[in-house]
Amino acid sequence: MSNHLTVLFFATLKDRAGGRQASIDLAAGATVRDLRAALGRQFPALTPLLPSALVAVNRQYAFDDDVLPPQAEVALFPPVSGG
Repeated sequence: MSNHLTVLFFATLKDRAGGRQASIDLAAGATVRDLRAALGRQFPALTPLLPSALVAVNRQYAFDDDVLPPQAEVALFPPVSGG
């Protein structure tokens, strides 16, 4: 069984992905780490930014070991720096 996800890209990630949104199918039980790997394969230009990108799943921050719920909306943001 697969899990269909909507992925939203922001800022420089949007530019490198060539658009604001993408759809991706992953196996049921896939994690945020699995999503990062799949996005790197689908969008090679994102690969250098994916390890440090912030991930939100259904508007809640998520970590690499978190399992992605079915039909989730996933947002990726570049890391924010400031001071």
